Amino acid sequence: MNRSPGHRRLTAAALAALAVTVTATACSSGSGSTGTKGAGTGTYTIWDPYPQFDKTSAWAKLLDRCGTKAGVKVKRTGFDTSDLGNKTLLAAQQGNSPDVLIVDNPVVSTLAEAGVLTTAHENKLDTSKVDPNLLAAGQSGGKTYGTPIGANTLALYYNKDVLKKAGVDIASVKDWNTLTAALAKVTKAGKKGITFSAIGTEEGSFQFLPWFWGAGAKLTELDSAQGVSALTLWKDWLKNGYAPNSVLNNTQTTSWQEFATGDYAFSENGTWQLANAKKAGFDYGVLPIPGTDGGTAPAPTGGEFVTIPVQKDTARYTVSQQLASCLTSTANLYTTDTTLSYVAPTGEVQDRQVAANAELKPWVAAVRSAKGRTSDDLGTQYPKISEQLWKAVQSALSGSASPTDALTSAQAAAR
Repeated sequence: MNRSPGHRRLTAAALAALAVTVTATACSSGSGSTGTKGAGTGTYTIWDPYPQFDKTSAWAKLLDRCGTKAGVKVKRTGFDTSDLGNKTLLAAQQGNSPDVLIVDNPVVSTLAEAGVLTTAHENKLDTSKVDPNLLAAGQSGGKTYGTPIGANTLALYYNKDVLKKAGVDIASVKDWNTLTAALAKVTKAGKKGITFSAIGTEEGSFQFLPWFWGAGAKLTELDSAQGVSALTLWKDWLKNGYAPNSVLNNTQTTSWQEFATGDYAFSENGTWQLANAKKAGFDYGVLPIPGTDGGTAPAPTGGEFVTIPVQKDTARYTVSQQLASCLTSTANLYTTDTTLSYVAPTGEVQDRQVAANAELKPWVAAVRSAKGRTSDDLGTQYPKISEQLWKAVQSALSGSASPTDALTSAQAAAR
């Protein structure tokens, strides 16, 4: 494990990929500033994407406890999620990486390819209890970089009153055909069908992926018949008035605001809206997104990985491993993931979460079927593929191209 940043070259591909990789999870915005690492003074730096949590928060107190347990002082800095990856690359170039880095899962493979991160094997991070589908988001080239601290994903919120008045039994919604039939009933009854985000950013790809994957499509073949069927589904919803044209500009936040009016039957959104759902003023439920022929579609995972960046002073790794292990231990995950509104990455803690809050049951089911955006060893290819995917969605839904032509162009550009 004797290596220095110079032995892991920062690649141009990684720098370019990171420039267009933007998180689609619901981390609050804020800002942070770097701090000088106290090498040899018992001070270890931790960077995270949670600037919304101050020194008095449960999260900050957990970091301090883990530091005390390891016999060191923790210096923590919270960054905007969109800034953290770039700041990490810059720090690596300067030889000033944090000791522990908590980073959005799609960025892990980019940082790994850039030579910024050590592997879980190198630092003896125990990932044996982590659900394999969640761990895959942090794997690249057959190696695992860090371990997930938690996950969120997408599902369908539904307004029980709107469905009841339209004569829709939610138990009947099992696949694309029955969901579309429900939307038809709702709009015929004078209400609105479904809202989602199809904006021309990573959020648009994030929200389209459950339908794309739920059709059996692969990101390496955007123009497959399965991919076309998924985009045609969304196109037909707009054409028939089951979804509003505003989805073209909706972020996940503005999409949720539409659902919160009480006029919509369904909203595709994430675990991070649970608190807002309770404030909405109407009775709601949650349904995992169905696949084209039934079952639960794989939705993309959000959430972060706890990683250990490469250090010139390799003696620091021992304490860094202790800190990372403390943050992701079974004893701490339950409290941490409750604080972050995440589903835990291990079955043991997931079961505990459901036992404490039955409303999490459909979310646990969704997370267990979820898939990392960079899984299938896409690594730094994913941002380019995703950009072409959201452009295809925009083209098809706006009417400037058919779903087939839009995805054919996307595949050619991604290749």
